[in-house]
Amino acid sequence: MHADAVVFDIDGVLVDVADSYRRAIVESVDRTYGTTISRDDVQQFKDAGGFNNDWELTYAAALYVLAAREADLSLGEFTDEIAERGGGLDAAEAVVEATLDDPAVVFDQWNPEQLRETFQALYLGSDLYRDLEGGDPPFEASGYIHDEPVILRPETLDAVGDREIGVVTGRPSAEADIALDRVALEVDDDHRFTMDDWDEGKPHPAALVTVAERLDARSIVFVGDTLDDVKTALNADAADPDRVYYGIGVLSGGLTGDDGRQKFAEIGASAVVEDVNDVPGLLD
Repeated sequence: MHADAVVFDIDGVLVDVADSYRRAIVESVDRTYGTTISRDDVQQFKDAGGFNNDWELTYAAALYVLAAREADLSLGEFTDEIAERGGGLDAAEAVVEATLDDPAVVFDQWNPEQLRETFQALYLGSDLYRDLEGGDPPFEASGYIHDEPVILRPETLDAVGDREIGVVTGRPSAEADIALDRVALEVDDDHRFTMDDWDEGKPHPAALVTVAERLDARSIVFVGDTLDDVKTALNADAADPDRVYYGIGVLSGGLTGDDGRQKFAEIGASAVVEDVNDVPGLLD
């Protein structure tokens, strides 16, 4: 495929976050409520859509754990209902309200603020928490952010050649800086969008279209590890008739194997590859 620009997601694409973000999701719920979902279960929320923000996924996982104490509700049923309602945290809240006779029992226990503080302490560790959050963490921790193996190889960047490079990620800006430094990828501030730069989140096309405009590109490859990443490219292609967007799914995040390939293919991915290092081989 021809591409003037390559735009990367970060998590599951440039760095492996199985032992960082996803671990923090699972353990934040466990620390707060004494029970939790598994790391594999996290993918069911991602597949339901609307959970580009891992804090919000943590809040939704906590809602499920609390709701499951009050009703006979499987995780598959819960996430399927979220998907039916359009995905995301608002949909998760709506499922609880529709499922329980007395949803207040759940919402009275639900504490997103405490979940976020716990998540950040686990993920960042005590020192980074103080630097980035501006206060003391709720407990001391070493920080899972240091357990993010690099996926992107230097020769892959060389193989991208003189194409423009951008980033669209759900990470906060400071955490995006850390990951990009780790993979030795320099991206101008105007050529990246983080959680701090837009309200809509993926799969809304605004960030990708804006990056494409700023890169002055006519054909754009967007590389991501979730269905929402590919949907972002598809939505951008529909919203921006002046450009062509390709959504490439990588199997180095939560979606893996033949099942992952099938899910990406079903929603219209232009290509599916094992990881980001296979992308240059697709480019004309």
